[in-house]
Amino acid sequence: MRPGAGSWRRRKPYPANRKSSARRYAEYGLTLAVLLGLAVLAARIERGENLDLKGIATVNDGDTLTLGTERIRLRGIDAPEFDQICRKAGADYACGRLSRQALHALVVGRSVECRGWERDRYQRLLGTCSAGGVELNRRLVEDGWAVAYGDYHDAEAAARAGQVGLWAGDFDRPSDWRARHGGAAESQHGLLARALNWLRWIVGWQ
Repeated sequence: MRPGAGSWRRRKPYPANRKSSARRYAEYGLTLAVLLGLAVLAARIERGENLDLKGIATVNDGDTLTLGTERIRLRGIDAPEFDQICRKAGADYACGRLSRQALHALVVGRSVECRGWERDRYQRLLGTCSAGGVELNRRLVEDGWAVAYGDYHDAEAAARAGQVGLWAGDFDRPSDWRARHGGAAESQHGLLARALNWLRWIVGWQ
């Protein structure tokens, strides 16, 4: 037998899947980097001058209000839909209406100030608002009448730990409730959510 003949039997097979896995992860990383870059670019393209609004607000629901002719969606939070029902102590209750009442109690009789630059798919201004020195977005999450939706995760964690508002019972996150009841989906607020929305648009998920 010639030297080296049959030595192929003793060789270990080349781990082809290791190379393909590494390449696949590299492609995932590159794709994510491109999407984040596109998201930043989109934000810069869409971003105009900040709108600063002030006046007496009308409350539409737990996370939307109107100042003059401008409808404002509170950025970074999501409150129960007006008709949404939650459960506490074995009984149903109208958590959507209570969420609206919580926002109304924060603004009634007070001048409301809002600032924002971006709009959602319904052309509502995504804004951060305050009344009487209280930031409405954060307070609603802290009091448990809204959940984090791209921001205010620390406030949600505190509300959950304290079992206040919605966290005192059982409830569906508003996005899940909308999905089950045929409501229109809302994009989450924030850079990562923007990137995911771009991905859905690119591959035709929407």
